[in-house]
Amino acid sequence: MPKKTPTKAAVSKKASSKTKPVKMQEAKDTKEKTMKDQATSKKQTVDTLPLEPAKKTKSSKSKKTLKKEPVETVIVAPVEKKSVPKKETPEDKSIFKINEYLTGRYLPFKIIEELSSKIIIEKLEKKTKDIVERALIDYEKNKIDPAEACGIVGAQSIGEPGTQMTMRTFHYAGVAEINVTLGLPRLIEIVDARSIPSTPMMNIFLNEEYRHDQNLAKKVANQIEITVLNEIAEIEADLTNLMITVRPDKEVIENKGISIDDLLEVLGKIRKTEAKANKDGSITVSLDDPSYKMLLDVNEKLKSLKVKGVDGINRIIVRKEQDEGYVIYSEGSNLDEVLLIDGVDQKRTSTNDIQAVARVLGIEAARNMIIHEAHNTLSEQGLNVDLRHIMLVADIMTSDGEVKAIGRHGISGEKSSVLSRAAFEITVNHLLQAARKGESDGLTGVAENIIVGQPVNLGTGAVELVMKRTKAKKE
Repeated sequence: MPKKTPTKAAVSKKASSKTKPVKMQEAKDTKEKTMKDQATSKKQTVDTLPLEPAKKTKSSKSKKTLKKEPVETVIVAPVEKKSVPKKETPEDKSIFKINEYLTGRYLPFKIIEELSSKIIIEKLEKKTKDIVERALIDYEKNKIDPAEACGIVGAQSIGEPGTQMTMRTFHYAGVAEINVTLGLPRLIEIVDARSIPSTPMMNIFLNEEYRHDQNLAKKVANQIEITVLNEIAEIEADLTNLMITVRPDKEVIENKGISIDDLLEVLGKIRKTEAKANKDGSITVSLDDPSYKMLLDVNEKLKSLKVKGVDGINRIIVRKEQDEGYVIYSEGSNLDEVLLIDGVDQKRTSTNDIQAVARVLGIEAARNMIIHEAHNTLSEQGLNVDLRHIMLVADIMTSDGEVKAIGRHGISGEKSSVLSRAAFEITVNHLLQAARKGESDGLTGVAENIIVGQPVNLGTGAVELVMKRTKAKKE
């Protein structure tokens, strides 16, 4: 059988079927190549472009933020901590119970705390309601009435017991060797805001490591107490050679912690003199211009020359107190410098100089000092004055940011009312000055209203109510 020859159409169809997948593959390859070329060209253009500094405009900022690639953020779920329930203490339960009974009524938190502690100590949990009710009644009784003349009440409360105070100026307070002004003179000192008290003293407490060691306490005391050359050495004036010889007492200078070098340094500060140490332990002081008068002057200076210590503190006593350890008591006061000495407890060290406290620690500390000192002065005499009256005086004295006296040089002299100032002291001068300045008086206080003869704007006088009295209609 003769072989069939394929036709032209069949051959072309077969060829096309073979070339079609090859062409498609070639097209795909060329497309990928062009995409890669484009990407590389873009990268090259970006790399070759010169970098310009970005202008600080809102548009540049926004563009800059757009160019940044997005950062993938992974959100981690927070691990839940198992909350440990807080155990309720008996005090918390008691306070909560008291607050339940106080619904709609008020008691200060300090009173609530005191009540809860007493209830727990004396086991009066069942009577809590009755105790709260009684406390509320007492609290309402002790509240001051509206428009009450608290200033006058305070003045009476301090003034009346003040008349019973003794006039003894000195008393040995705490330490038998140091005398302190107490009684009425001390109270007058506090109220007058004196710059220096008549008998300044300090109670210097020590830090933990110093207060139980006697040697360390003495070391601190030696740094504080003023040491004069005449106390630790013999001073001899040689009239023939016009020289002065200082012979230190070895035992005394050892106890005080002073060396010969320290003495030479102090003696070297005296003008027109030269100090030299000798082999026998003495010091020779020679004069630059030797003369008899100069010799006597230098000799007197050396006797009162300060070698060591804090200015103003003349004498010190170290005493061991029960449950405290060693405490230093000083005759004289210098709070500024004493607080800088190592070993001194800065939080508890105190002085009776109120102005120094205001200067070093601030006005709030001075206010507390006035309250503390006045209350202690009255209590020492056995006079029981409520602390709130003294607090009112202290508040008025320190309200302007500085300690002011209650008198014509302080609060009374600075009153806005002319008549009130005139009623206090120097009547004619106050009226004359006010007339010259053209001052006016608003008649808001007590004294000025009494002078004029009209009701005082206090107590019942503060109430401005008029009651219309109408006749009852006959039925």
